Amino acid sequence: MDDFHKTRRLPPYVFEQVNRLKAKARAAGADIIDMGMGNPDLPTPQHIVDKLVETVQNPRTHRYSASKGIPGLRKAQAGYYERRFGVKLNPDTQVVATLGSKEGFANMAQAITAPGDVVLVPNPSYPIHAFGFLMAGGSLRSIPATPGPELFEALERAVVHSIPKPIAIILCFPANPTASVADLDFYRDVVAFARKHEIYVLSDLAYSEIYFGDVPPPSILQVEGAMDIAVEFTSLSKTFSMPGWRMGFAVGNERLIAALARVKSYLDYGAFTPIQVAAASALNGSDDCIRETREIYKKRRDVLIDSFGRAGWDIPAPEASMFAWAPIPDQFKHLGSLEFSKLLIEKADVAVAPGIGFGEHGEGFVRIGLVENEQRIRQAARGIRKFFEDAGSNSEELSKSGA
Repeated sequence: MDDFHKTRRLPPYVFEQVNRLKAKARAAGADIIDMGMGNPDLPTPQHIVDKLVETVQNPRTHRYSASKGIPGLRKAQAGYYERRFGVKLNPDTQVVATLGSKEGFANMAQAITAPGDVVLVPNPSYPIHAFGFLMAGGSLRSIPATPGPELFEALERAVVHSIPKPIAIILCFPANPTASVADLDFYRDVVAFARKHEIYVLSDLAYSEIYFGDVPPPSILQVEGAMDIAVEFTSLSKTFSMPGWRMGFAVGNERLIAALARVKSYLDYGAFTPIQVAAASALNGSDDCIRETREIYKKRRDVLIDSFGRAGWDIPAPEASMFAWAPIPDQFKHLGSLEFSKLLIEKADVAVAPGIGFGEHGEGFVRIGLVENEQRIRQAARGIRKFFEDAGSNSEELSKSGA
């Protein structure tokens, strides 16, 4: 496989090492508490499942579907944006349904990237943000993953020193993996910068409904002038606990949306029609299930921060997303995030995602997903406490293992 140009450009998949160790431990009978993958464990709300079952009974829905999404689904997404953000979208020209936000990002990269084009990507970042463009032949330049002066300084440097000039800025707030959040003032500054330098902005808003404070995360499209340069990607995976359904959206700038729709028209016929009908039902329905899901994640977050803290691991409480971005405890920092993650599986029966897997600036952290129930989170904390205590009495041996 190393002989192929595109696969040769991809770095080793760090998470695979953790996954192999996890599978080996499970095969040996270990009860691994898996908080590594952002894979929602909550069932899809029943009314959405019922709509799928009802629709699939009609044989006409078994035929090829629409690549850019059936009209009713695109209208439902436009309706959601108007209710939630006060943003008006034309369902025909500013909305495309995607097979999850991941596919949307990858195909947008294929649509707009010429060989050697420079793209500004957060580091650490969700892998597809970087590797979608890498596979499309682009070149990456890292920017900070948290909103603030450092990010804008990096943007200014990139415009001055990148040849050719960057074509796009990738943003993700609430952020995966760091759980950072951004406000409308931040987006206003980004839009002003992007319009001034004629650079597109691709915003990943997959965690828009998983927030724990009083202020819901905004959309970049709420900013005046954002439609000139921005496309935003959303997903039903987390909002409605529909990860396996593979349903997401790209919305915003008509030129970019048309390019994405054109590429997709050559590659797929869209999701199975009953899935699209059920997705429209989810978007058009009551918000009660969203609030219930948000409350479950909030309780899990609180249990995680409390129980892990009492186990000796102080973790900042995330304001949003379904992740905690946890600094490696001081006594294990020398090991690095990959080796520390392996040790957690071997010694504590807990799986997390090593920060290095999200980019070089993710080193020193691990990402912990809120994808186990409260009882299992407390069980994980007990295993971690025992591991920390045992490691304390064997600190010399642990030091050698990281040498």
